[in-house]
Amino acid sequence: MNDRRIRSLVIVGGGTAGWMAAVALAKALAGMNVQIRLIEAARIEPIGVGEATIPPIMDFIRQLGIDENDLVRQIKATFKLGIGFRDWTHPGDFYFHPFGPAGPGIGHLPFQAYWLKMRLEGKAQRLEEYSIQASAALRGRFSRPVHAPNTPLNKLTYALHFDAGRFAQYLCGFAQQHGVLRTEGYVRHVALRDEDGFVDSLTLESGEQVHGDLFIDCSGFRGVLIEEALRTGYEDWSAWLPCDRAVLVHSERNTPPNPYTLVSAREAGWQWQIPLQHRDGNGYIYSGEYCTDEAARALLLGTLAGRALSEPVTLRFRPGRRKVAWNKNVLALGLAAGFLEPLEATSIHLIQRGIAMLLKFFPDRDFSPADIARYNRTLEADFSGVRDFLLLHYRQTERDGAFWRHCRDLPLTANLREKIELFQGHGRLLREENEIFPVLSWLAVLVGQRVLPRRADPLVDGVDASKIQARLEQLRASVRESVDTMPTHGEFIQSGCGL
Repeated sequence: MNDRRIRSLVIVGGGTAGWMAAVALAKALAGMNVQIRLIEAARIEPIGVGEATIPPIMDFIRQLGIDENDLVRQIKATFKLGIGFRDWTHPGDFYFHPFGPAGPGIGHLPFQAYWLKMRLEGKAQRLEEYSIQASAALRGRFSRPVHAPNTPLNKLTYALHFDAGRFAQYLCGFAQQHGVLRTEGYVRHVALRDEDGFVDSLTLESGEQVHGDLFIDCSGFRGVLIEEALRTGYEDWSAWLPCDRAVLVHSERNTPPNPYTLVSAREAGWQWQIPLQHRDGNGYIYSGEYCTDEAARALLLGTLAGRALSEPVTLRFRPGRRKVAWNKNVLALGLAAGFLEPLEATSIHLIQRGIAMLLKFFPDRDFSPADIARYNRTLEADFSGVRDFLLLHYRQTERDGAFWRHCRDLPLTANLREKIELFQGHGRLLREENEIFPVLSWLAVLVGQRVLPRRADPLVDGVDASKIQARLEQLRASVRESVDTMPTHGEFIQSGCGL
């Protein structure tokens, strides 16, 4: 029988994307005799926009068998229960996008259906009151889930804030322990096979030729393999996402770290603050059409909570994605696959999804076109879903100013238009198969930005209003009492992360 198995896999580029791919593939392909080699340039600092994550990162860490407490200590991580949006809908406003579920349903009615009915009647509190993640975050408290039947403590859902450079270094060591070969060097030339245009080999600056069966491009915006060699093409999504620049800086943190990312609307974009154990990560994402680089730098430095620890770094980007993430025998991850601003901290998750889908459709050397096509459709849906969720934040705003007026006129995609119309009709929220954002995320952002249904779901009228009111009061009290039992976020970390 002709052996067509993949024998050599080459990853171009390190950083978060490269080392996540290396360690995940090394674990998954153990015993298959696949040589995994990662080539990365020396002294390349990570861009640093990916320091916040969403809950699926915890599955990635656990599946690898990484000790979570050790990881948190080594990479100076903190815990994240959601995102706080300040001044976003209008100046002075604040809403919270929490992780995890809110309350239980009543029969076949989901939480959002009966909460919305009571909210429309002025008989329910803000959504944050019914979410243990939101309530704990806003009180500066944190705990992992604990066995406490019939309380929200069972359902605590969280992610991490971390230093992207330290995370990559941690994974680098872990991957090498599992057999990944690291090579330091630059790719100077990419040779394609004459017969089919597949990548045959890479020539490094040292003159060494590196052959491979499957190549993973983690080379950043350049896309050394996916774009410079294969000319895959790029879909520009500037028509929907208005920002194209970022300025980044680290700063001292002088207060206990909050267990959430803070996002603040600014005149021409938005600013983030990500608390780590040893510093804050800060950035300003903005539109070059409405703000100069100099003004953006001055705004960021002038609004830091602590002293800047480095010179600000400015970068430019085009929001969008490669036309296909998998082309011939090259698969792109991270910035090589596309860039969607980190407003909802999805950058690392899209890397994780790309790796998971590669393992689902892992090829042999014949590279089945059907597998590649399905992989590309899946990743296109993932990127498009994130794009639409980000677009919702910009499109539904009451802020004034040239930039925000422009945002209100951004065209809606067909999928987003349908979601908004379904919600505005009767508060309906449907989660598509494998959609990244759950119903509560859409609910939090829509309501947080003052998008409300005209009428509640008609089926709620079949439930006695006093029963709904009692359920909401019970849930609110349970959330409050549960948060009372939790340590502060800082105490939890200092105690050895719950050891």
